[in-house]
Amino acid sequence: MKRNYRSTEKLKKILAQEEGAVIKNWGGKLPVALVYANTYRVGMSSLGLHTLYRLFNDEPDVVCERVFFGTQQLARPNEPIISLESQTPLAEFPVIAFTISYELDYFNVIAMLRQADIPIFAADRTAADPIIIAGGPAIYTNPEPMAEIFDGVAIGEGEAIVHPLIDALWEAIDQPRPAALETLAAVDGMYVPAVSQSQVARVWLKNLNDFPTVTQIYTPHTEFGDRTLIEIARGCGRGCRFCLAGYVYRPMREMHLDTVLAAAKHGLSHRDRIGLVSAAVSDHSWIDDIATELRAMGARLTASSMRVDPISEPLIKGLAESGNQTLTIAPEAGSVRMRKVINKPQSDDQILHAVELAAKYNFPQLKMYFMVGQPTEQEEDVAAIAELALAAKAVFPRNMAINATPYVPKAQTAFQWAAMMPVETIEARVRYLEQRLLPQGIAVRSDSPAWAAVEGVLARGDRRLGRVLAQMRRVSLKEWQRALDAEGLSQDEFLRERDVSARLPWDTVNAGVSKAYFSWDLKRAHKNALTKACPPANCMKCQACDRDWAFRPNYEAELGPNLGAYGDNFIPLEL
Repeated sequence: MKRNYRSTEKLKKILAQEEGAVIKNWGGKLPVALVYANTYRVGMSSLGLHTLYRLFNDEPDVVCERVFFGTQQLARPNEPIISLESQTPLAEFPVIAFTISYELDYFNVIAMLRQADIPIFAADRTAADPIIIAGGPAIYTNPEPMAEIFDGVAIGEGEAIVHPLIDALWEAIDQPRPAALETLAAVDGMYVPAVSQSQVARVWLKNLNDFPTVTQIYTPHTEFGDRTLIEIARGCGRGCRFCLAGYVYRPMREMHLDTVLAAAKHGLSHRDRIGLVSAAVSDHSWIDDIATELRAMGARLTASSMRVDPISEPLIKGLAESGNQTLTIAPEAGSVRMRKVINKPQSDDQILHAVELAAKYNFPQLKMYFMVGQPTEQEEDVAAIAELALAAKAVFPRNMAINATPYVPKAQTAFQWAAMMPVETIEARVRYLEQRLLPQGIAVRSDSPAWAAVEGVLARGDRRLGRVLAQMRRVSLKEWQRALDAEGLSQDEFLRERDVSARLPWDTVNAGVSKAYFSWDLKRAHKNALTKACPPANCMKCQACDRDWAFRPNYEAELGPNLGAYGDNFIPLEL
């Protein structure tokens, strides 16, 4: 596609406002387009994108440039798909690597390929076309809906796969397409739908301190432009049964206190705010020390998420002193029974204690996250959300909001077999919460249940959905339904309950936790039975750990004084 002067100048202006972008000459190097199939603002908020950009560009024989789906909310039909760094058309890169965090971005992937004049289906591409690969939690937990689109999918974490993948790509770009696919398939963790014959197991990083995950590029045009993000831990041992990230990033691994402080010291030379990122920031075993030390360094703190069992008061205090306007907690369910079903054993007292701290430290706003439509949910469980929110309002009389997010069952979780609640039921339950809470001054926010159902189809779908996506010429619910009809498919067959003994579309990959463990834990969910958190070592029950990790010596030296998710009450699991 020809370069467009207006688009080129727009990207040059964005690039000029960045700190940390890498500009390389292409000579003698492997050019890789790192694509985030959404807007610049959304993509640059992804710490995963920053990490991959650094990993690729740390290789001296690679030049990696970013590509986004339009600089505005949607790409215009005549807007070229070009890279940010050199404004090179997407089709001119020999390798295109998509990182995908959300299933609904699949629509944008198709639109970008079409707009760049690249064949949508892998089978239609030749050696003259780019090799197109993908990674990220949405795609690697179930690559099948996009299996006919991508040449290969990275199953696991970028730090463990980028280096060997680059070696393979150097070979593959000069090979006929069949040989190139075989070369990719030989890389541990690479799923190549056209040639992979056995289940592909994920690869993962054993020690976060080897590859500290921090902001690489600073830009004012993103949600987190005022801070340095630091991933202080990866994974979660809690075992919330709905949580994709909690399972696919097992086992929980922490960045050591010293590494966090060193990364923060570097970050403070760019911004005065440090954003702590993990599945549950308050679970880090050094969290009190991290919060205290960072405040002593003059850092203003933010946190991505927190648990309330236990809650770190030094962290809450540090957030308040840093000028944060909102404290966010995530009970996820209103009733004690429902929290047992989802394996989130927080008591009402613990939740309300966190609310008390929000009031004590004078946060202007409190936000509470809940999900609507979780397996076994009844109307009384939704009523309990309203009651808990009202109890919180009595303690915190300032601005308050709840998110009532439609629950979407995901592959590679204990609820991967569960039916998704009908759209109409979710809509009615959200309306009920609005009727109960809006008159009491509590704002109620929710994503679209209809689009959540589309997400549910893509999250647990199979290869037939690639043809559906390719049918679509615009993104709308009406067009989605038309494309399904054209392929003889319906949403219901993907949103239904699955047989636990049946083969699942995503059995082509192993994202870590075994199906035996999931089915065992699903039975516990139906008994309202809690499962203890992962131990820090000496357990192989769910199969996410390998033996070297599980039985590593002197693991106690890794842990700080606040055991967080590990606690002192874990029980080795018996399946």
